[in-house]
Amino acid sequence: MKKKLINRGDFIKKTALATAGFYILPRFVLGGKGFVAPSDKLYIAAVGCGGEGVNDIRHFATAPKKNAEIAFLCDVDDREAADRRKEFPRAKYYNDWREMYDKEHKHFDAVTVAIPDHNHAVVGLGAMQLNKHLYLQKPLTHDIYEARILTQAAKKYQVVTQMGDQGASSDGMRTMREWFEAGLIGDIEKVFCWTDRPVWPQGIPWPKTKPPVPKGLHWDLFLGTAKQVNYIDNLTPFNWRGWWQFGTGALGDMGCHIIGPPFRLLGLGYPTEISGSASTVYSGIFTEGVYPDSGPVSSSLKFSFKQQNGKDLDLYWMDGGITPERIKELDPDENFNVALGDWPNEHDFEGGTLFIGTKGKVSCGWGGNNPRLLPLSLNSSVNIPAKYPRVFGGMDGHWWQWIDASIAGYGKLEVDSPFVGYAGPLTETVLLGNLLLRSFNIREKIQKNDPVYGNAEGYKFSGRYKALKWDGENMRVTNFDPANQFIKREYRQGWGTLAL
Repeated sequence: MKKKLINRGDFIKKTALATAGFYILPRFVLGGKGFVAPSDKLYIAAVGCGGEGVNDIRHFATAPKKNAEIAFLCDVDDREAADRRKEFPRAKYYNDWREMYDKEHKHFDAVTVAIPDHNHAVVGLGAMQLNKHLYLQKPLTHDIYEARILTQAAKKYQVVTQMGDQGASSDGMRTMREWFEAGLIGDIEKVFCWTDRPVWPQGIPWPKTKPPVPKGLHWDLFLGTAKQVNYIDNLTPFNWRGWWQFGTGALGDMGCHIIGPPFRLLGLGYPTEISGSASTVYSGIFTEGVYPDSGPVSSSLKFSFKQQNGKDLDLYWMDGGITPERIKELDPDENFNVALGDWPNEHDFEGGTLFIGTKGKVSCGWGGNNPRLLPLSLNSSVNIPAKYPRVFGGMDGHWWQWIDASIAGYGKLEVDSPFVGYAGPLTETVLLGNLLLRSFNIREKIQKNDPVYGNAEGYKFSGRYKALKWDGENMRVTNFDPANQFIKREYRQGWGTLAL
């Protein structure tokens, strides 16, 4: 590496680190009689052992071809890692991914990452700079700039990349493409995307209490690139999602799953404009009730795109209990989320996508699963022949195809959510929504004669109730410069700057 990603002595230096008695050999040094052939197994280092990490690790470990092995485990929270360490006793365990990369990089082929969003980029880029294939949970990154850097890195280092949005490999994505190409719903004019998130606290102030850090949680490593703050109760393992310091809110959690289908199926690029509103504050003029550390309770956003056919498209995002306007194709007593969302149970709803075309409508659950034509009666009479091959295992195959592609080598096999051309631009688009939401809390002092009601408060919120024009290629808001502060954040001292 010409540049070090972080300030850590001898991080990922090119040295021979064979450990006496080490029981796992990477596929690229295997050879000779009695050894597994180099093309038969992928040795994986897992960063993040709880939450989505559990799902990822188990999918890799139980791949039908048995062609992957969890060689190393790493987590900043020993409590979260405890069960995985029992499940994979041969995998050596680390708390600090930097140490693991430094000492063990010759002993694994690929990295899977499932940790809080604010550290995705540094861990992911570090893996690619070691020429390791990378499976990285959604959203790819915390910031728009980070997503661009990881996309460029995937191309530069020529490693196999896959974002953890398994719906991209679902049968439903192929079915809807076949419906669209058959002309069943005509030209798409609008798309609605909505979710039940957040299901964690948002729209609240940063707590003033200073509880002790739980035993087993390595707080400084958890913070990573984030600024130095005290631990707060119930932050881990899940509620970090609601704080801009660490997470990316409802959009970050479900946006790639739910905006992904229209982004892929309609071939969308960067949006040209974004606008919307959120339940972040009171009426929008008082400083009381403004909580800039936390995401909003709910939001409703509009992304404006120019489609490849030259026609305009508006994509609407809604969360926190807000849903699209009820469509006439549903009976009054039908549950909107059950009828149009992902699972046949209102208590299992996580999100849905609704396409409005000139000839008809199509809806699906998160990730494109369970697609259906509207009115629902059409689904029993329409029969469009399958045109596109399905992924073996459907959503489960999303993990397995990455294993196969990594073993085959860069450019040999396709994956459904590569950083270049799909996951990177999609993540940038999703995070643009957060840029707008965070802009709502930008405030400036009111001038003496400024005609804004409530000027006794002394501030106005200049980032609200306007449309932000977006230059996606150059990653810049062109009509409200203060919003650009949310494109790229400064890392905590000692964690460097993300760059190739």
